Amino acid sequence: MMNKVVKKLTAFGLVAVAALGLMACGSANAASGDSESGSSASNNGYRTLDEIKEDGTINIGVFSDKAPFGYVDENGEYTGYDVYFANRLAEDLGVDVNFVSTEAASRVEYLQTGKVDIILANFTVTDERAEQVDFALPYMNVALGVVSHEDNVITDLDQIGEDDQVIVISGTTAETYLTENYPEIQLQKFDTYAAAKSAFENGTGVAWANDNTEVIAFANENEGYTVGIESLGDTDTIAAAVTKGNDTLLQWINEEIESLASENFFHKDYEETLLDTYGADYEETLVVEGGKVAE
Repeated sequence: MMNKVVKKLTAFGLVAVAALGLMACGSANAASGDSESGSSASNNGYRTLDEIKEDGTINIGVFSDKAPFGYVDENGEYTGYDVYFANRLAEDLGVDVNFVSTEAASRVEYLQTGKVDIILANFTVTDERAEQVDFALPYMNVALGVVSHEDNVITDLDQIGEDDQVIVISGTTAETYLTENYPEIQLQKFDTYAAAKSAFENGTGVAWANDNTEVIAFANENEGYTVGIESLGDTDTIAAAVTKGNDTLLQWINEEIESLASENFFHKDYEETLLDTYGADYEETLVVEGGKVAE
């Protein structure tokens, strides 16, 4: 009887030791992972230019569902205007690029938490955002626009009734602009471009407010819709953004943008990725070359 008890206790002890060993191993792996994450980023939560070069990979946040600026094509590859630029940045930096799919509302968070080194996701420059991230030189002009159903074209926001809804994407300048300037308009907010597009196509909202580049693209690619307001509010710019204080990476991006002007890079980018959507008439209006916005 005693032998059986001893055997059971011994077996139990071995199991317990094994379990403790696994727990210790798991803790060590977790600690190792945290350590590795810490070594890949500075104490400020970002990786400097030299750290990115040493690692050999740059993490760039882009949209995955917002054609023609950032989306995944039928071959599973990231493509679009922002992606074209991102690939060139990585090429000239001499590193591989890791694309990180982002939504509009998470762009600032992804920089602040070190999930990405750069955001290239149709990011409009605003004073409020500039307090949270550092913007590079601009590479595109943008204003807000409003698309509506062709049987009820909205050409003025005063046409929108008190029971009507306007679709916006959370975290965009359209949401901010309408909230501040037209608080009486009911907003139907969505987290993703795909969700907003689907809801609008299924009859939600009398209109959809977004960057004019995006609503124009939507109307051009989908029958039954008209951009009744092509420009709403001020004309702004689109720019790459880095984590606040990441001066070495920011300076390199700015120098790169200025250098790319010698080959009309952003005009080539437009012609490769946007021409089919917007045509030649919009090229000079939208493209900013070398970081210099036309007066």
